[in-house]
Amino acid sequence: MGGYFGAASHSQIVLDVFFGVDYHSHLGTKSAGLAFWDREKGFRKDIHSISNTPFRARFEKDIEDRTGTSGIGCINDSDPQPIIVRSQLGVYGILTTGIIRNAEELAEKYMAEHKALLSVQSSGRVNMTELAAVLINEEPTIERGIVRLGRLIQGSLTVLILCPDGSIIASRDRMGRLPVHIGKRDDGRCVSLESFAYQKLGYEDEHELGPGEIVRITPDGWEMLSPPGEKTRICAFLWSYYGYPNSTYNNVNVEAMRYRNGEIMARNEEQDMTMPEVDYVAGVPDSGIAHAIGYSGESGIPYARPLIKYTPTWPRSFMPDNQDVRNQVARMKQIPVQELISGKRLLFIDDSIVRGTQLRETVDFIAEMGAEEVHVRIACPPIMYACKYLNFSPGNDDMGLFARKIIQEIEGDEGQKHVDEYADAGTERGRCLIKTMAERFRLDSLGFQSLDGLLEAIGIDRDMICTYCWTGKE
Repeated sequence: MGGYFGAASHSQIVLDVFFGVDYHSHLGTKSAGLAFWDREKGFRKDIHSISNTPFRARFEKDIEDRTGTSGIGCINDSDPQPIIVRSQLGVYGILTTGIIRNAEELAEKYMAEHKALLSVQSSGRVNMTELAAVLINEEPTIERGIVRLGRLIQGSLTVLILCPDGSIIASRDRMGRLPVHIGKRDDGRCVSLESFAYQKLGYEDEHELGPGEIVRITPDGWEMLSPPGEKTRICAFLWSYYGYPNSTYNNVNVEAMRYRNGEIMARNEEQDMTMPEVDYVAGVPDSGIAHAIGYSGESGIPYARPLIKYTPTWPRSFMPDNQDVRNQVARMKQIPVQELISGKRLLFIDDSIVRGTQLRETVDFIAEMGAEEVHVRIACPPIMYACKYLNFSPGNDDMGLFARKIIQEIEGDEGQKHVDEYADAGTERGRCLIKTMAERFRLDSLGFQSLDGLLEAIGIDRDMICTYCWTGKE
């Protein structure tokens, strides 16, 4: 995943970009970078790893001597960026968010045709942002290059380009899987994934790009360089998990959606008579909390916080590279309230199950604290397909997902032919999957939000929403 922010102004903009990028820290954990353009000094950039240090701490010293009236920056889980390139289109800075699934194929083709070199990471993999730049540079203009890039790649890519005149070219990915917002202020304009990031900096909403739309942003406004396409497939997981509570996408607020989602889960369980008798409903911090509040309000079961997340040092459990450390962090970051656990019947709501590691650690921890019963509800359907567009799931291997591993245990390769049935809790295979999962976690009961329930909670045309990770359908 990843987040981005940029700004162009009549005045110095370094602090705006610094804080705007920092407000995207929930979207990435590996690396971050800033690039600025100054009329006298030209381009300057800084890139750091943030695997073990928050963005703000890594970049505070860098920005002390940075100047510029325009700049871009990002936080991501992929390649170090932004990069500065020199080409027949001029010198510019570029960053991307998303994934090019056919990157190696495109790189080999480019190098063969041009007898050219591309730098690689230590693993030998090409930098996707550099690859995007060389493909863009094959066209006579940047906007035509971005349009061509969108046709060539398999996957999804949002692009920000910092131009040598101080303007910023922003392009939303071809199917609009991530949002791109423009904000305005008296002295300039900004571009951001998260709208709340610029609202805190004094900008107001001005425009949300459509799928594939390309615009040029200056301090005085923005102009369309390429019109939006007709089809949108915005990622549903933004509302379920990745989006920050203050965020709004397609006029749907994340926190409000999660309340509705919890309410719908409770409503459906009441109708199906599957709601357990428990003392408290609780959310697994942080993203499960709002779903749990909605469930509590609809069901009438008291809401409580038997687990408090300790965030100052390890805000997210998958930050460390080492899996053993990740497992330990998943355990260490949740601090129990003994009085709300011991001897209690508890229903926890979590946002999703991807690998299953964090939920297993949480359930074991609660059981050790003396809970009488532990029930879990998941605020989305079982994840069956590794994301091909935003890189949020582990690698590109479906079999790395917990649900697919359980299917393999139940029925072997034959089971992989019936994933649609396993994804439907109303089928025999679906019930078997949930029962087996509950046994693995040693739960008294386990349930998942249905896809229909999730889409109802989001509340926009379902044809505009990407649900690939659940359905495998593009």
